Amino acid sequence: MSPLARLLIASQFAFNTGFFAVLPYLAGHLGGTLGLGGWLVGLVLGLRTFSQQGLFVVGGALTDRFGPRPVVLAGCALRVAGFAWLAWAEAVWAVIAAVVLVGFAAALFSPAVESEAAREAVRLEDTAGLPRTRLLARFSAAGQAGALLGPVLGAALSAGGFRTACAAGAVVFLLVLAGHARLMPGRAADTTGRARTARRPGAGGIPAEPGRALRHRPFLALTAAYAAYLVAYNQLYLALPAELDRATGSQAALGWLFALSSALVVAGQLPLERWAARRMSWAASLRAGLVVVAGAFAAGGALRGAGGLWSPVVFVVLLSIGQMLVSPAVRAWLPDLVDARRLGLYTGAMSSLAGLAVLAGGAPAGALAGTAWYWPVLAAVALLGVAAVPRGPAAQRGGADGAAAGRDLPGADGDMAAPDPSGAGRDPDGAEGTRTGAEGSRTGADGVADGPATLRGPRS
Repeated sequence: MSPLARLLIASQFAFNTGFFAVLPYLAGHLGGTLGLGGWLVGLVLGLRTFSQQGLFVVGGALTDRFGPRPVVLAGCALRVAGFAWLAWAEAVWAVIAAVVLVGFAAALFSPAVESEAAREAVRLEDTAGLPRTRLLARFSAAGQAGALLGPVLGAALSAGGFRTACAAGAVVFLLVLAGHARLMPGRAADTTGRARTARRPGAGGIPAEPGRALRHRPFLALTAAYAAYLVAYNQLYLALPAELDRATGSQAALGWLFALSSALVVAGQLPLERWAARRMSWAASLRAGLVVVAGAFAAGGALRGAGGLWSPVVFVVLLSIGQMLVSPAVRAWLPDLVDARRLGLYTGAMSSLAGLAVLAGGAPAGALAGTAWYWPVLAAVALLGVAAVPRGPAAQRGGADGAAAGRDLPGADGDMAAPDPSGAGRDPDGAEGTRTGAEGSRTGADGVADGPATLRGPRS
C-alpha cells in the first residue's frame, strides 16, 4: 500500500473519530438542553446534512481545480471553528450557523479525500486486477472504525456535557490539520496507468458541464436511489434517540448503539463485499441494500411493543447491513456513468442532490417522529429507491468480473476513478459516512452517513 493510501485511510479514521464524538449527542442537546421542538431539531439536522452533502459539489469542483491538499486543510480549519462555535451557541440562529459551518467543512475535505482514495482504487484495479470495491470497502471500514471509537469517546466525555464532546472533536481535527499540513502531498500526479473514459455501457458520453450531467438519466436515476438511502439512513440520528427515550426513559445506551453500528461495518464490510462481489452486480447489491433498509424501519416499528431495546437494536443492525450493501455499489458504479475528467464534480453533484432530498425530508420526518406513521413512511422511502435504480447494460456491471470488464472496455480521454463508499456519506465524517465515506451516511467522511459512507452511510 502506498504512503498516500495509508494517509488517506488514516484520515478517514480520524475524521469519523472527531465527528462521531459529537454527532450522536447533537439531537439530545438541541431537544433537551436547548429545548427546541421536534420539527426544529429535524430541520437543524437536515441543514447539517445539506450543508455537507448538499455542498459537496463545491468541494469536488475545488478539488478538481486546486488539488486535494489546500481543500483538506481549509476544511479541517473550518471544522475546528465550527465545533468551537457549536459548543457555546444557544440562540437558534447561532446553532444553525455553527451546524452549517460544521457541515460545510466536511463538504470541503470529504470530496478531496474521497477522490484521492478513488484514484488509488482505480490504479490497483488497472495494475493488479483488484476489484475497485475491495479498496473502497477497506476505506469505508477505516471510516467506520473511527465512527466506532467516536461515540465511545463521546460517551466517556458525556459527564462533562456537550461542550466537552465538542472540544474533543475540535482537538481531533486540529491534530488532523497539523498532520495533513506536514504529510499531505500537493496536487497528485496521474497514477491511474492509462486513460479511462465515460464511454462505457450506459455512460452516454456525458459532458463535463454540470448542466448536461443533470439531464443524464442513468446518473440521475443512480442519484435518486442514493438519495432515498440517505434520507432513510439519516433518520438514525433522529429515530434512535427518540426511540431510546420512549423505550427506556433515557439515552444512556445511545453511544453504545452507534458503536454497535460501526462495529458491524468494521467487522462485516469486507466479508460482505467479497460475498456480494461473487454473487451480485452493483445494481442487484444496491437493490438488496435498499430492501434491507426498508426492512429496518418495518422491523423497528413492529417491535416497538416488545419493550426494552429490541426495536432500536434490530433497527441499527438491519440499517448497518443495508449500508454495507448500498455504499460500495453506488460508489463503484458512479465512475461508469460520468465524465472521468470531472469525477470530483460528479461525486459532489450526487451528494448535493441527495443532500437536498435530506433537507426536504428533515422537517416532515421530525414531525412524524413518535407517531405510528413514521416507520412505514420511511420504509416506503427506501422502497422508492429500489424503483429508481438504473436499468440497462450498465446495471449488469460489477461482481467478480467487474475489474476485468472495466479493463476490457474502450478507453479515451480522462482518468476514471471511483469515489468512497462511505459516505458519507456518504454519509458518513463518510467519512464523514461516501458514506460511500461515511456525514449523512457514514459511508464516507462524516458519513453519510455523516454517512451513508459508507457518500456511506447515510457516509465527517
